[in-house]
Amino acid sequence: MPAPTDVEIHDPLFARYILHAARVKQLATGFDWVEGPVWFGDMNCLLFSEIPSSRMMRWSPETGLSVYRADSHFSNGNTRDRQGRLVTCEHGTRRVTRTEHDGSITVIADSFDGKRLNSPNDVVVARDGGIWFTDPHYGIGSNYEGHAAEAELPLQVYRADPDGFGLTLMIDDMTGPNGLAFSPDESLLYVANTGRMHMEDERGIRVYDMVGGRPMNGRPFHSVDVPASDGIRLDSDGNVWSSAGDGVHCISPEGRLLGKILVPERVSNVCFGGRARHELFITATTSLYRVALNRVGDQRP
Repeated sequence: MPAPTDVEIHDPLFARYILHAARVKQLATGFDWVEGPVWFGDMNCLLFSEIPSSRMMRWSPETGLSVYRADSHFSNGNTRDRQGRLVTCEHGTRRVTRTEHDGSITVIADSFDGKRLNSPNDVVVARDGGIWFTDPHYGIGSNYEGHAAEAELPLQVYRADPDGFGLTLMIDDMTGPNGLAFSPDESLLYVANTGRMHMEDERGIRVYDMVGGRPMNGRPFHSVDVPASDGIRLDSDGNVWSSAGDGVHCISPEGRLLGKILVPERVSNVCFGGRARHELFITATTSLYRVALNRVGDQRP
């Protein structure tokens, strides 16, 4: 059976991931720039950020689209912690927050070494509850996605203790750390770079070995140059699903491009969700998309 027109197969293995009856479907549109999708299976809904409008949106198959948070402080990346609470990167307040079950907000991190964070971008929670996030400068570069300001810190990756009382610098060898994700067994950490580095590994994904709870031996994993990798997620077999300018790229654990899901807009981020975590939700420039796959997402948000 020929591949669907919204799929590009680079390796025969990718054909097994595609459900030929399932198409890329636009669920909502008309946004300015959407990011940070996270699936809430217990509520059967997806939350995502509309950054320039400083709103957080909610989509569910039963009720469709609604506003979840009218003033999200220019939220970007979102995830859930091990207790199911929402963890959010906020450009406007230059902090990482957690929404408690009662709706109150706890500040997880807003400064390091006595200086304000730049604009926390994306976030993932490890099995030990540690909250890992990237801190580039994109939210303070203009007033479009936050408030224009000067960066006070280098562009780095941090780990916050779940109690919010400790912040540790983890990665300082990148010029634009962006999306990040652990391998299913947490032996590897992948970080997308959207800044310029050395010619051989600029605008690609780097991978780090996790040794004693710290990322070590950082090295190029895969180059995504249309125009760059942004948000990334992994499936249960360790394949990396990366946003790109032409859609979503699926990359094997060895760094080999397996195939692409083509989307008519620049993709910002992705996450797995749905009844069996077999649906890939895609935030793109102005729209939210979904495609069902013959894959299951890693069992982390």
